[in-house]
Amino acid sequence: MAHHVSAPHPAPPPSAPDEPRSHPRTMEPVLLVILVVLSAVGAVIGIDLVSKLGISANTSVVGALVAMLIGRIPLGFLRRMRSVHRQNLAQSAISAATFASANALLTSVAIPYVFGRQDLVWPMLAGASIGLVVDAWVLYRAFGSRLLPADAAWPPGTAAAETIKAGDRGGRRALILAGGTAVGLAGTLFSLPLSAAGVAFLGNVWALMMFGIGLMLRQYGMDLFHTDLGAGYIPHGVMVGAGVVALGQAVHLLIGRRERRRTAVAEEDRSVAHVEPADPSTAYTVDERALRLSLIRGFALFTGGAVILAVLGGLIGDMSPLGIVGWVLFAAFAALVHELIVGLAAMQSGWFPSFAVTLIFLILGLAIGIPSVPLALLVGYVSATGPAFADMGYDLKAGWLLRREHRPWDPFEREGRRQQFLAALIGFAVALAVVALAWRSYFGQGLIPPVAKVYADTIKSGLSDPDAVRTMLIWAIPGAAIQLLGGTRRQMGVMLATGLLILTPQACWLVLGALVVRVGYRRLRGPAADEELNLVGAGLIAGSSLGDSAQILKT
Repeated sequence: MAHHVSAPHPAPPPSAPDEPRSHPRTMEPVLLVILVVLSAVGAVIGIDLVSKLGISANTSVVGALVAMLIGRIPLGFLRRMRSVHRQNLAQSAISAATFASANALLTSVAIPYVFGRQDLVWPMLAGASIGLVVDAWVLYRAFGSRLLPADAAWPPGTAAAETIKAGDRGGRRALILAGGTAVGLAGTLFSLPLSAAGVAFLGNVWALMMFGIGLMLRQYGMDLFHTDLGAGYIPHGVMVGAGVVALGQAVHLLIGRRERRRTAVAEEDRSVAHVEPADPSTAYTVDERALRLSLIRGFALFTGGAVILAVLGGLIGDMSPLGIVGWVLFAAFAALVHELIVGLAAMQSGWFPSFAVTLIFLILGLAIGIPSVPLALLVGYVSATGPAFADMGYDLKAGWLLRREHRPWDPFEREGRRQQFLAALIGFAVALAVVALAWRSYFGQGLIPPVAKVYADTIKSGLSDPDAVRTMLIWAIPGAAIQLLGGTRRQMGVMLATGLLILTPQACWLVLGALVVRVGYRRLRGPAADEELNLVGAGLIAGSSLGDSAQILKT
């Protein structure tokens, strides 16, 4: 993992006059109503776009802008929405509802439906809901660790935070952000993925360079090598190799005695001195022991969810006891690994390869001989994890940026994360209700997420290509080597595979071009360039997100 290096800044005074002493609560009556309404809007946007256009939109910026506008309505009880922390809760709820409804719930339940087993839709919805909540809980417990540090890139989260801060402070920052937003919004009109350039201004340079190279190889592979690098499971093989090494790197991080000892000594010194670090970005709020416990508990919870899905899906009578145990353990392992790989990619680039990683486990399931119906349920369960993990990381990153200057920092930060998790749970609950009410209507009209059709068709056809597994194993070797070369901080192998898995015309030039501009501008302006580039990048991502969300009007 690479840390996103921010420009140094002096420590703020112990307590700014306009800072609240305690973090706003999700259950405040007015705020709660706003969160529910925004979540409903986000859930509808999510299912409509994913079923009609096959895309998902990050609506967090939409939620932040709506919360800002509400706070400026001249009514006394709405003025509290001018708080950047309440706006952060609003964007957390709407983005959670959007990703939950589209990427987790509707896509998952569409798999058994397309497979011809409508009777399994409700069991799948229950299993996907469990996987969704566990997914977000693991990120909530692991955010701020060395594995998933708060000061890593998480580009959409930075975009949301910069949008909220610019709206609150105005001035030159607001102008730069507004300009970037206008350019990003205009880009969507010409089908230019300017969010890719925005990400390049915010993320780790090495990780994004490999991402850009992957995008370029995918787009021009046929011209350069007379081979379509997106076909034949080549990018999936690269991701398998990189993912295995990334998993090993995470395990090494969790059991590294030297680092655990160093962290323990640092925490002890801090507790004895009763002081906080000068800059919160230097502090890990989750040590290795807490991270390890969170992942172990996450695996246990995923296992419990798989057991419930197996019972509700009728697998108990269709499989042997040993087969059931193997299915449950494989489903839990796949869910945990899926969310970690997707989370690491999202942390660095703002893109998460959920479809590709799920497809990898689908192919592995076919290779080891899992029957078709249990495999369909397993794929639906695994696909429900990952997107919420990434989205929760974006939202907590936004909150971390908005809270980092508060003093005392640590209790305020921890309470803020807790309130954001509660806001996300509200978004999940609303998304579940919307999907439960709407799936029959959408599926009855043939409005089914395209990726669900791919999963179902792949399960039906089986391994028609006997060389698929061999191809993946061969290409896993360079993926593993590059991931090992880049180390834990850069995630170069994962990012190369992510680029290979995405066919977005011209995105490679936008990413690599923006990296060149970023490096050159920083050499020209020095550290002062970081803030301006962050604002421009945040604006491009915000504008693209608004453009994607606005496509619901076209549908």
